[in-house]
Amino acid sequence: MIIDILTLFPESISGFLNESIIKRATQSGKVKINLINFREYSPLNNAQVDDTPYGGGAGMVLRCEPIFNCLDEIKTDDSYVIMLTPGGRTYNQSVAKELTKKKHLILLCGHYEGFDERIKTLVDEEISIGDFVLTGGELPAAMIVDSVVRLLDGVITPDSLASESFDDNLLDYPTYTKPSEYRGMKVPDVLISGNHELINKWREEKRLEVTKEKRPDLLK
Repeated sequence: MIIDILTLFPESISGFLNESIIKRATQSGKVKINLINFREYSPLNNAQVDDTPYGGGAGMVLRCEPIFNCLDEIKTDDSYVIMLTPGGRTYNQSVAKELTKKKHLILLCGHYEGFDERIKTLVDEEISIGDFVLTGGELPAAMIVDSVVRLLDGVITPDSLASESFDDNLLDYPTYTKPSEYRGMKVPDVLISGNHELINKWREEKRLEVTKEKRPDLLK
């Protein structure tokens, strides 16, 4: 998979891409991630990428030319272009799994007051990470990269992906490690019983219990 992140502030996300699982995935060739500063595609002498909105109003709006010019150069038949915006489809684990099937993701990070509406003609989908507003799309892009890359074949072990939160619309079961007792709190006996059938049953029951308590909306 190739992921291109179009941003005016590549340094704000570059550190994240060079740590932990994402770094190992790029080093092993599972994914190639490019940070592209679309300011470099501005046709204006001062590399301006925004301007005041027609009709008046507060803030600045991203101009068409830099993004059109950039996509003209990098977009292919395999590309899937995502605009990160509060008005898009709400992102979740199911969407992350959908995106793993794409060969080339292009994540378009906005800034300032928003995008010139004509830029949306280049976009396959608009995605939001929640009902709140950020100063730019870099954090949402990082979240999408993290959630998608970890699902790619060979990035992490299949066992680590089994029964994760949101699989089957359920949250994950509680987990414990050593010591078996700490400050009067004991690990449930079933987990140290060695009976894997009972352990699996307990975990499934706990997934349902935790989901009912914390996210009953998922069960609808």
